[in-house]
This record gives sequence, structure tokens and C-alpha cells, in this order.
Amino acid sequence: MKIYNSLTRRKEEFVPLEAGKVKMYACGITVSGEAHIGHAFQAILYDIFRKFLEKKGYRVTYARNYTDVDDKIIARSKETGIPADVYAEQMIQKIDAVMKRADVGEPTVWLKATENIGNIIAFIQGLIAGGHAYAAANGDVYFDVDTFPAYGQLSGRSKEDMLDGVRVENDEEKRHPYDFALWKAAKPGEISWDSPWGRGRPGWHIECSAMNRAAFGDQIDIHGGGRDLIFPHHENEIAQSEALTGKRFAKYWMHNGLIKVNGQKMSKSLGNSLLLSDLLDKFSPDALKFALLSASYRGDVNVTDALFPSAEAHIARFYSLIARAEAAFPAEHGGEEEIDKKFDAAMSDDFNTALALADLYGYFKEAARLLDEGDARARRITNQVRETYSLLGLFKLDPAEYRRRYEKQEEIPADVLAVAEARKAARAEKNWAKSDELRETLKQMGYAVKDGKEGYALTKL
Repeated sequence: MKIYNSLTRRKEEFVPLEAGKVKMYACGITVSGEAHIGHAFQAILYDIFRKFLEKKGYRVTYARNYTDVDDKIIARSKETGIPADVYAEQMIQKIDAVMKRADVGEPTVWLKATENIGNIIAFIQGLIAGGHAYAAANGDVYFDVDTFPAYGQLSGRSKEDMLDGVRVENDEEKRHPYDFALWKAAKPGEISWDSPWGRGRPGWHIECSAMNRAAFGDQIDIHGGGRDLIFPHHENEIAQSEALTGKRFAKYWMHNGLIKVNGQKMSKSLGNSLLLSDLLDKFSPDALKFALLSASYRGDVNVTDALFPSAEAHIARFYSLIARAEAAFPAEHGGEEEIDKKFDAAMSDDFNTALALADLYGYFKEAARLLDEGDARARRITNQVRETYSLLGLFKLDPAEYRRRYEKQEEIPADVLAVAEARKAARAEKNWAKSDELRETLKQMGYAVKDGKEGYALTKL
């Protein structure tokens, strides 16, 4: 199995630090607002990565964090009049709920910055003791970048470049303008905690390093996040963690691409943020995932007006074929092992979801051909597709449930409904021969019927 390592800029054979076990951490959401499609993209990806590693036989401990204290959250607290900690918790509950709607799995471990203040303070004290950090007169604490010669290894930036990508604050308190804050002295009215340097709160970058160490120890296998976090966030994490421990922090760094809207970077300032809740009001989780996973996770996703409607149309056709196969061969329960093997081969090459999804078109085309020929292998193909691709979050719904919830309903002709109701009555009388005859009549009329606990569902052929 190979993974692209952002640190070495090449694909590498995946060999975990400890045989059979994987420690994986992905930077989560700063809860200054509701979840948007970019948050969902990243959360969906790392959930899939974890599930595939587990399929490969690894015991995966997957940690994900919420940044629940920072400048943006404090600003929103002031705007709303809601205490920062209460506001953050409200946002977390909203984000958890919408991620559940999107069928994103829970990590093994949830981490919150405000629940790790003691770990953060201890981490900073260790850096100061090692000569890598210093306290300023105003109560701020900074990391001394010059004490870590490898700084820039992940992003490839020079010190001069660093100043272009990071906001410079309190220059008079720093030894060097590119030093970054580990602890911020409290301003009047801000949420804060006691520390050896006075009341304050953690800087953004130190949170992930301290929480990682608390959850996993000095080293992890995989650290992930969006490409926009490479600098300064992940660069600073490496510096802090490796300066403290003297060990390589993460063996593999993974970074997903960003969301663009009609070619522009998605941002609040441009007014083009796409809230996940709004998209889920219009499209199925299957459609969102099909659209987001149809290209390499390392590339950007350009959301055009047609992206999600087109994905939904594909998903609807796939569910329709599944329904046809299940109606035609209700007793067929086998699978097609080759489908699973091809899926594993694609995913083992740096989680190539694009190739795995491209294969679906051929599988469903073959299933349609076999259905027309009356071959039960059609059902075995759709059975295996449903089992294998559930790892990507696809085809987990009953086709009738998908159609009821997401597919635009076409009015079923009265004569078709009349035959379907007559068949329902025949089944109630246990007249199976009549029921089978009427099923064939429906097929000739262009409809497949599937029976369930709550009645029957008709699908247009």
C-alpha cells in the first residue's frame, strides 16, 4: 500500500511505526461557524482512509479535534453576546448533527483544546526549559524559530517567505518577527485560564501538538488536514513537537485539496461559502460523496452549478439498477470477488477513489446487460458493489428509501398502480402464482416491483 507523503513529496510504501497498528490524527474544525462543504470534504476523506486501513487489517486509532477557543470564536462571542465556551459548544453540537446527516463516521477519539489546557501548558513549559520558547514581558509566550534549524521542511519556505504567509503581531515582544505565539495573554473580557505566565489562552498551533502527544505519545503514523494547513499550522506543529521530543513527529503527512466555487477559492469574504446543511437539504449524502471523491483527494474540487445535480443523476441511475436486480433476482445473495479486488487495488494506490468510482460505470453497464438477458449474475454484481462501495459511504440505503427521499418522483400511471395493487391483494391471499404473473405484467409495463415490510416500491425500468 502506498501513500503520498507531503513531507517527502513522493508516494511511499506505508509501513506503520508499530506493526499492525496505525495512529492517525486529522485537524478538525475551528468552531467559529457552521460546517461548510470544505469541512465535510476533509472529514469524509479521513473517515474513508481510516475505514480502508481497517479493511486492510490495521488496528486504527483515529483522533480528530475541535478548536474551541481562538480569535474567531472570541470575535463571534462578542458579536452574539454568548460566552465563548457556550458559543463553541453550540457550534459543536450543530456540526456533529450535520456530519451525522452526511453519514461521516465518528473518530476513535475526539479532542478539544479547552479540555487540554493542562497538557498545553506542560508542553510549553517543556519548550521553555529546552530553550525553544520564551515568555515576553506582557505574558505572551513565543516559539523561537531560530532554535529549530529544520523549520520549513514541510512547506519548503525560507524565513523570508514565512513573513508573507503569516500575520505579524506584537513585533516588539518577539525576538524575531517570524516567531509564533504558543500562549496569548488575556485581554479584558476574553475567555482565559491561569498559567505560569498569567491569565491567557493557547495559541492555535500548540493545541494540536499538545493534544497529539496526550493522545498518542511522541510519534504518530499519519497526520492529515487540508493543504491550506501546510503553512504555517503544520510547519509549526513539526517545530514544536520535534523540538520538545527530539523525535520525528509524524511519519506520513497527508493533505487534501481545497474547495473552489466556480473557480474561486471558497471563503466568507467572497460570500461563496456552501454550508453543508444547505447542500444536504437538496442532495443525498451519496451524491455529495460521489462528486467529492471523483477526483484525487490531493486535488482541488471545483463546485460548479452542475456538479452535485450531475452526481445525483448518476446515483439515481445506479440505485435504479440495484432495484431492478433485486426485484428480478430476490433470492440471489452471492457476490463478485473481482470487484472487491479491483477496489482494493485502487485504494491501495494512495486512496485512489477516482479510479474506484470510474469502475462503477462498467459494473452497472454489465449488470444492465445481464438483466436484459435474465442472468442472475446481475444481482451478484450489484450485491458486491453495495458491499464494497459502502466503505465510501455509497449505496447504503435501500433503493426504495433512496427514491422516496431523494429522487424526483414521477407520477406513476393509474393503470400501473392498479396492477401493483392487484398484486398486493394476491400476495395477501398467498396466491403466489397470480403474484408472479402480475409482477411480469408490471415488467412489461416498464416497472420493477420490490416488496418490503412497509409495502411495495415501484421502479421505472
